[in-house]
Parts: sequence; structure tokens; C-alpha cells
Amino acid sequence: METGKGQTVTIRVFGFLRRYMDEQGLPYTLERNVPGEGCTAHEIARRLAIPPEKIEAVFRNGGVINIYDTIFPGERVGFFPYGTPGPYRVFLGMARENRERTRRETKVN
Repeated sequence: METGKGQTVTIRVFGFLRRYMDEQGLPYTLERNVPGEGCTAHEIARRLAIPPEKIEAVFRNGGVINIYDTIFPGERVGFFPYGTPGPYRVFLGMARENRERTRRETKVN
């Protein structure tokens, strides 16, 4: 996942997750290459040294998705930390995706 043109995604990091970017001297908004078949948001976070367990919500092109969903070239992804107020978590779909994430992680372990 290198910087460059072509098969890139735009990544934005919010809240206290930005400290992981600061530690690496990276900006809070950046582009990275992804394979044509895409890769998961979880994989993108790991490659940026952002601990996936610190991420509560992933937005793709403005909508909430599961951290295990695929991000494709040309898309925008945002990583948000835990701490979003309760009603917003429900209205934005974060609570639903967190239940699905827990189900997927439980199934794997």
C-alpha cells in the first residue's frame, strides 16, 4: 500500500486515532494504493499501524461499514475512535456494524 496514482483510496483519520499518524509523521488525510480487487478496512488500518481494536467506526464514501468490509480503488475511507455519543452511534449505523463486527470476530476465534 504505497502512495501513488492509479489504484488509490483516500484515507482520513479522526480523533485520538490521529496520534498513530503523528507517531509516524503521516498526515491525517492521505492516499494509499490498494489492489484492484480491494482490501478490507481492517487491513488498511493495520498497514497504517492503527490498532483495529481502537477503531469504533469505519466510513466508506460517507456511509458506515464494517471494518471487515472491502475498500476498493477510488473510494474514501474514514477511521473513527470510540467515544461517539450514544444516539449518533444508532442513527449513523455504528451500533449495527459493531454488532456485526463482534459476530464476525467471535466466529473466527
